[in-house]
Amino acid sequence: MPEPWTCSSTAPIRVFALHRCAQFTNGSGEDIRYLTRDQAQAGGLPAHDYWLFDSRTLVKLHFDGEDRFLGGEDIEDPAVIVQHNYWRDAAWHKAVRRDDFAAEQHVGL
Repeated sequence: MPEPWTCSSTAPIRVFALHRCAQFTNGSGEDIRYLTRDQAQAGGLPAHDYWLFDSRTLVKLHFDGEDRFLGGEDIEDPAVIVQHNYWRDAAWHKAVRRDDFAAEQHVGL
């Protein structure tokens, strides 16, 4: 079973982003959830984006001021990886499913 993950976004989110994120994942059974960046910040979650693979491989994503992807940084420090696992789990409990998020943000799919 795929590992759960969340997307944080600055509202209003683009319809394209919701479709693109789910285009290849919903059909494979992944349960992707969303929360706004404001909600993430209020919940004590980090301001940076990252990917966790199998809860043990961490890639911190870097973007410029215009949200253009600059690259990923492999993180190998076990303590940092554990912290990011905690943040992932905390985000999961605050985030909502894609269709519910779209409805909350008044985005038609």
